[in-house]
Amino acid sequence: MAEQKIYLVGAGIEGWEGFGKQALEVIDGADVLIGHKRLLDIFPDFKGEKRPLEDLSIMLEYLKNTEQKTVVLGSGDPNFFGIARFLLRNLPKERVEIYPNVTSVQYAFARIKEPWDDATFVSVHGRGIKPALDRIIASEKIAILTDSVNTPAVLARELIGRGAEGYEAWVCEDLGLPTEKFTKTDIRGLAEIKCSPLNILILIKTWEPNLENYPVIGIRDDEFATAKKLITKEEVRAITLGKLQLQDDLVMWDIGAGSGSVSIEAGNLMPNGRIFALEKNPQYLVFLKDNLKKFVARNVTVVETYAPEGLEDLPDPDRVFIGGSGGMLEEIVDALDKRLKPDGFIVINAVTLDTLTKSVEFLEDHGYTVEVTCVNISKTRSLTEYKMFAAHNPVYVISAWKGEE
Repeated sequence: MAEQKIYLVGAGIEGWEGFGKQALEVIDGADVLIGHKRLLDIFPDFKGEKRPLEDLSIMLEYLKNTEQKTVVLGSGDPNFFGIARFLLRNLPKERVEIYPNVTSVQYAFARIKEPWDDATFVSVHGRGIKPALDRIIASEKIAILTDSVNTPAVLARELIGRGAEGYEAWVCEDLGLPTEKFTKTDIRGLAEIKCSPLNILILIKTWEPNLENYPVIGIRDDEFATAKKLITKEEVRAITLGKLQLQDDLVMWDIGAGSGSVSIEAGNLMPNGRIFALEKNPQYLVFLKDNLKKFVARNVTVVETYAPEGLEDLPDPDRVFIGGSGGMLEEIVDALDKRLKPDGFIVINAVTLDTLTKSVEFLEDHGYTVEVTCVNISKTRSLTEYKMFAAHNPVYVISAWKGEE
């Protein structure tokens, strides 16, 4: 591999006028200039060779072997969602010198007069929305680099579907061009906007629903939209969540999510985690989606499927709760055994002895250590002027993990 340094120079919003003295000196002394056409056009009088950047692999092969002084042009700060990551991953760092410029995001925040030192940044450019959505909706202030497919309007519709509408939205289009435009709107308005593909979307949280009356866990059963016997009772729910041993940044699957009570409280306990609520029953889905909106469960994603179908597209789980299996418990456990991360936990709630017996059998057959907790709940109810205890059916909370007891 060659030892000649590679100079990575960022171009700012203002074109040639935006380059610093050192950057211009490096470019002026270069033998080769590499970049997209619009960046190469900034230097019509460059005396060396211009190489359009079209294929990263071809460029990399050239850079690995060249002894010519070469400048690669990037946009703004090449270290910010730019080409620097690719070069630093594939070339020795001591060969790369970086000259940053003002980023388009930095420029956009300046134009809308909003501090950006407390902002989060994410790119959906060529990457898809789904992996970034949880991060977007958990942020107080975020700048999003979009593309012609994952547009601001598409993002807005995803946010509306998750009940996350309390944002001031800025669409910053064609930055630095004569057609530069800034549009301020809300999420509903954003869903109707058609804009230039060259845009940055900035979202600033403006309100949250009043959730002060709801605890993190132990939300009363009657607060949830549900059908009779569909919900995991609040006391059993608290024990179930304890057995799951949740941590803030985990991935959890809630199989047979029903009304979503376990998913919602799990999301409260790990706001930076990702919960996938699997449900297919049309009636239950109505309850589930209504509850997710009511409790603004932004980190819960509904997956309309009957497990074990539809699991292949989900990230591997750290925790799995099975509240309902639809008669497919053995198949579900078999699928989970291939996907559960090391040190993961499975918790199954069983009401019948048949489900209890089969659950323990299937889990132990797959090498899991199993612990069963029998939960008997009795609650007071009024009978004329007296109070008496009314017993609920026992629930068997089955915890399973790989390893020693």
